[in-house]
Amino acid sequence: MTQYKLLGFLYQNASWLSAGVLLTFLSSFGQTFFISIFAGEIRAAYGLSHGSWGAIYSLGTTLSAVVMIWAGGLTDILRVRVLGPVVLAGLTLAALAMALNSWVFLLPLVIFLLRLFGQGMSTHLALVAMARWFTANRGKALSIASIGYAFGEALLPLAFVAAMVFLDWRWLWVVAAGIAALGISILIRFLRQERTPQSLAARYSSTGMQDHHWTRREALLHPLFWFMMPAVLGPSAFITAFFFHQVHLAEVKGWLHIQLVALFPVYTGVSLISMFAAGWALDKWGTARLMPFYQLPMALGFVILAISSTIGGATVGLVFLGLTVGANSTLPSAFWAEFYGTQHIGAIKALATAVLVLGSAIGPGLTGVLIDLGVPLSTQFLWIGGFFVGVCVLVWTGVSRAERSL
Repeated sequence: MTQYKLLGFLYQNASWLSAGVLLTFLSSFGQTFFISIFAGEIRAAYGLSHGSWGAIYSLGTTLSAVVMIWAGGLTDILRVRVLGPVVLAGLTLAALAMALNSWVFLLPLVIFLLRLFGQGMSTHLALVAMARWFTANRGKALSIASIGYAFGEALLPLAFVAAMVFLDWRWLWVVAAGIAALGISILIRFLRQERTPQSLAARYSSTGMQDHHWTRREALLHPLFWFMMPAVLGPSAFITAFFFHQVHLAEVKGWLHIQLVALFPVYTGVSLISMFAAGWALDKWGTARLMPFYQLPMALGFVILAISSTIGGATVGLVFLGLTVGANSTLPSAFWAEFYGTQHIGAIKALATAVLVLGSAIGPGLTGVLIDLGVPLSTQFLWIGGFFVGVCVLVWTGVSRAERSL
């Protein structure tokens, strides 16, 4: 796509692409990279150890994963301009609940709401819309929509950590709720005319393997779906674990927390470059050639973080993590549409999103328990690096068999 064609694409689709950016940005308030900056304050306020806080976080996240299997399928039924404001209203109430709650037994419910409406539905709604609304330029649309997540990841942790010097952490959650509430009216404005009402979805649909629109049940019975599950679960589980334990990681490495947080814009910048490169590449070559290899940089990144003791080493590790995270923002969503078709993409991707959310529950809980048992994060990171190498082998096996059916 030439520069002029790209500018024309952006101009013609500005409102729909902006809606995707807005939804992924506001999902930040339910993402681990945001919630975890308050980990020390939350553990102090409720008297929690690393393991107990990880268990509570995992419980709330797991419940949100279960509900996502049903809620995510609503994107096949309801328009984004109808479902989007409901999701953002739920996210607003969840942020207020975090600000106001003082009972530890309600903390899992608060986490559940943040994860469901933030990490789960806001992201899912944006990416399903891009995958359905765009066909020839699906990769570019997914990349552009994911910018919102990248902006949130780069700006919000640094801004809110700095603001904690002046404001109590609970008031910062009130600020987050206000931003999410403001997003409702902006989203409605962007989607005054939605690109593809459900009645016209067939016009924009594309089939998958065997020239067929696969249902969720059919996808579940297909081997490729299960070959892909470790690749869906892994980045979510262990990037979540990294951000969740960022305060602890800084302590054991001898860094100031603000030093580690200051690296996040570098990580996000690399993620953005990787995201657009992956979007361009998948529009040119398809996802089959890319999926087996894009998680190898993450394996290397965790190994570097394990053996490094300096901020410089951490920077290099985060660069490699960012390469995979950026590609992960676009490739999987396009993969489901390319291999299984778009007619039931909401229901199929909802199941994948549920696995992703489940991974984000397993990661912090597992690593938190291991920390309490005396297994240092550096050792765990080495194990995680080996896990991602195995994931790449699995994906290559599954995709190389299924590609013949495209």
